[in-house]
Amino acid sequence: MKAKTNLTMLCDFYELTMGNGYFQTGLADRICYFDVFYRSVPDKGGFAIAAGLAQVVEYIENLCFDEEDIAYLQSKGCFAPEFLDYLRTFRFTGDIWAVPEGTPVFPREPVVTVRAPAIQAQLVENFTLLTINHQSLIATKASRIVRAAKGRTVLEFGSRRAQGTDGAITGARAAFIGGCK
Repeated sequence: MKAKTNLTMLCDFYELTMGNGYFQTGLADRICYFDVFYRSVPDKGGFAIAAGLAQVVEYIENLCFDEEDIAYLQSKGCFAPEFLDYLRTFRFTGDIWAVPEGTPVFPREPVVTVRAPAIQAQLVENFTLLTINHQSLIATKASRIVRAAKGRTVLEFGSRRAQGTDGAITGARAAFIGGCK
């Protein structure tokens, strides 16, 4: 059986250094909020279609640092040993609120809200933005094409042009959310 890919380190180095800073200044447990939203619809389409939540939840449920991750971070020489110990037992304990996938969303309207201790919120930000932005983009485009097709079948063939297998799979899923067959 193929082992699951550890996506914990799929973040900006900035996220980790900020987490270290929060830890060292006593702000690790301060509750923070952030919203994922967009400011405007570039194509004047009025709304977007929310997608990607399932992958965000799966990522957060599996978020943990293994010894290889800790060794890499330690090799950088910029993280407090106590912070690295904290990461060894890291688990997300915050809350996530989101609109259901497939829901039309509008500019400046929260698609996802994260409430968590500062370090935890910081460490899930990058993946949450990456996933919601990418999949909502595809679901929105698919929705626009399906509406323009006026009842004719629209099929998803994104794996022919996607950037990698993960992009193909999550892209196909998002296109289905947007209405493709």
